[in-house]
Amino acid sequence: QMRYYLACKVILLYTGGPMDDKTLEMTMLYDFFGDLLTEKQRYYFDLYYNDDLSLSEIAEQADISRQGVRDIIMRAEHILKDYESKTGIVSRFLKMQSDISSIENDLRHIIDISNGEVRKTAEMAAEKVENLKG
Repeated sequence: QMRYYLACKVILLYTGGPMDDKTLEMTMLYDFFGDLLTEKQRYYFDLYYNDDLSLSEIAEQADISRQGVRDIIMRAEHILKDYESKTGIVSRFLKMQSDISSIENDLRHIIDISNGEVRKTAEMAAEKVENLKG
């Protein structure tokens, strides 16, 4: 759990975005598990986190109480966190991304300080790492 939190903090610092920790965490969880929510949960969650609407604005738009909107969003948050705690998919993804960046840096260093066959091998490995990133 702590590694996941720290990985989110690293990404926040890396992107320089204005999102707070919870928003970053929730949007990442939503990216991975959002399809597992109900249509209504997805709709309210998206309005709240991605469109940055307040609970009151969503309630007015949906013609339900502010508390009703809050309950739906809180339930969606709980579900997303529960999926992550059971699967660890997001944590593993973030760890993999961090490891890939580390490998890239190591390969760049090897390319910079070597020549000949070692350099060629490192360049080919760097290409493969780049392909892993998609």
